[in-house]
Amino acid sequence: MGDPWGDVVPGVLTFRGSPTRRWHGSGPVPTEPVVAWRFPAEAQMCSMSSVAGVEQEWCGMGWTGQPAVFERQGRTWVVFGAFDARVHFLDGATGEKIIPDFAAADIIKGSVTVDPDGYPLVYVGSRDGRLRILAIDRVRPTELWGLDADETGPRMWNNDWDASPLVLDDHLFEGGENSRFHVVRLNRSYDDDGLVAVDPELVWDVAGWDDDLLAEVDSNVSIENSPLIVGNTLYFANSGGLVQGWDITGLADGVEPTRVFRFWAGDDVDATLVPDEDGMLYVGVEYERETLRSLELGQILKLDPSRPDDPLVWAVEARTKVGTGVWATPAIYRDLVVVATADGEVLGISRAGGQVRWKLEIPGPLWSSPTIVDDVMVIGDCTGRVRAFDLHVDGTRPTQIWEVPTGICVEASAAIWDGTVYIGSRDGHLYALRDPS
Repeated sequence: MGDPWGDVVPGVLTFRGSPTRRWHGSGPVPTEPVVAWRFPAEAQMCSMSSVAGVEQEWCGMGWTGQPAVFERQGRTWVVFGAFDARVHFLDGATGEKIIPDFAAADIIKGSVTVDPDGYPLVYVGSRDGRLRILAIDRVRPTELWGLDADETGPRMWNNDWDASPLVLDDHLFEGGENSRFHVVRLNRSYDDDGLVAVDPELVWDVAGWDDDLLAEVDSNVSIENSPLIVGNTLYFANSGGLVQGWDITGLADGVEPTRVFRFWAGDDVDATLVPDEDGMLYVGVEYERETLRSLELGQILKLDPSRPDDPLVWAVEARTKVGTGVWATPAIYRDLVVVATADGEVLGISRAGGQVRWKLEIPGPLWSSPTIVDDVMVIGDCTGRVRAFDLHVDGTRPTQIWEVPTGICVEASAAIWDGTVYIGSRDGHLYALRDPS
């Protein structure tokens, strides 16, 4: 399942755990879990937010909504944003607050990122249009810097920040629903009082679309999936279906990235791209526009970036009607890629040839990304159940080993750390699931 994000800060620090987005946590995975705690214990995390001018109540945690779980000063911290428009900082053992919430001005859908180099910083975006850097070494979490979605341009679509940022070599990498990609030099340090400080500088931003893409699709070209970095190549995709790779070799020396890979998948790619050990990319595609391209290709793709003129290795169809396809991020497991679909299927697909080896049917739509640790897959469904499956090392069809109900649909993805599954639900709560002591 790949490697953790270094050894400075133990934990699951970003969506899917590392710059390659293929490390999901550390076991043991609970075998007969119960709800150790839920947050909040009685009330719900809810607030009002508008989409297309229609205001409605949003509760709990949604897509992608994976908490960050990490060790700091002798405690397990659980940090996440939620639909109450707040970032929460909890003790993983008890569910109690370590420091007060940080309040944004609108809901938070994406997954936070914790600084991997030990600086007490959290990186998080919100539907209020602002990407923030928060310091957590004070009595209260403090915003040190922010980037508004309208500070760069030209822009398309809206001002949300769904993607989970990456921090590498003192640079922050993040795409926005303003349809642009941004690179920020952080210049992290400590001040004379020993408190963390930053002096950020936006060193590069680029439109996530090009003229060829706009000739094929509408203006919905926002960047909602999380960036990944393989070697010296930065990858991301957008809601127009454009998959891109950019060479960032000279970034530290002031050399702007150059695009080295382009592939049009035909429709919205909100699921994060996932690479294997050979650098192949696995892509989940939604089916919304009914383009000829998406009908021809399918919704689960394997791409070889080393063949930029002909990168498609294989494709699998995963749609039944408009509004289906893939929202969940694929997971690499041994010789398979495991993909959950909006039709309520979890597919185990041969990475080599694209054959579907096994299929599970779970109440959908499935937006929760499969989390795999120690040969066990944990995933949420839209009846509100969190389910675990034994994946069987011999490649046979997985068997369910447990399930725990929450209130309603689980769109968020789980983080697994030291015997506990942490996962949010649309019922208004985050759950900690572990075996009884």
